[in-house]
Amino acid sequence: MIGTLINVATILVGGVLGLLLGTRLPERVRQTVIAGLGLFTLAYGFKLFVGTQNALVVLGSLLIGVLVGEALQIDRGLHRLGSWLEARFMQVNGGVEDNRFVRGFVTASLVFCVGPMAILGSIQDGLTGDYQTLAVKSILDGFGALAFASSLGVGVLFSAGIVFLYQGGITLLAGTVQSLVTDAMMLEMSATGGVLLLAIAISSLLEIKHLRTGNFLPALIIAPLMVLLMQWLGVY
Repeated sequence: MIGTLINVATILVGGVLGLLLGTRLPERVRQTVIAGLGLFTLAYGFKLFVGTQNALVVLGSLLIGVLVGEALQIDRGLHRLGSWLEARFMQVNGGVEDNRFVRGFVTASLVFCVGPMAILGSIQDGLTGDYQTLAVKSILDGFGALAFASSLGVGVLFSAGIVFLYQGGITLLAGTVQSLVTDAMMLEMSATGGVLLLAIAISSLLEIKHLRTGNFLPALIIAPLMVLLMQWLGVY
């Protein structure tokens, strides 16, 4: 839960700074910081990948996972879920200030929760206690909260509660199955997650090429299952 608690703290700090600074933070500064975080995420994802003991597990997991993701259209589903929730919550009776509060809360909650990094980081935190992925996400969310709060107001701060429940729930769920996951399974899942971090850096942070990263999420489940199968066959 450490990673989630850090994430909640950075959202609150970033949101408060956003309320205090307003629109005085230059856009070029925010873009440069995000680019720096993108480069770090790229390097960190590569570091996770090179730890694999069998690159074929990672490759197979990605290929099978993305086929499942494309068939289920997970990435499109995540975006539709975000749009539906925003439209649902925006149907609020009241004045302009009330609508502004709801918009800030919903927009920030969706951005902070709907994404592969939130799921991957929470699983890693629950299974291995490694919260570095969530720490990187926390910095991103902190700057995001700053930007959102400066324009959408105090509602952004309340999104920290949603992040706590969502990511904390995934972390606790992963922790309950920790005894069933071997070191080899966690290693290959982390290596596969490293490739997903590379995709996030290339697509969302550095904006080099758009990738449907959400469709790769099933690979995180496929990887430990492939290790289990290969160990049973005696080829791992």
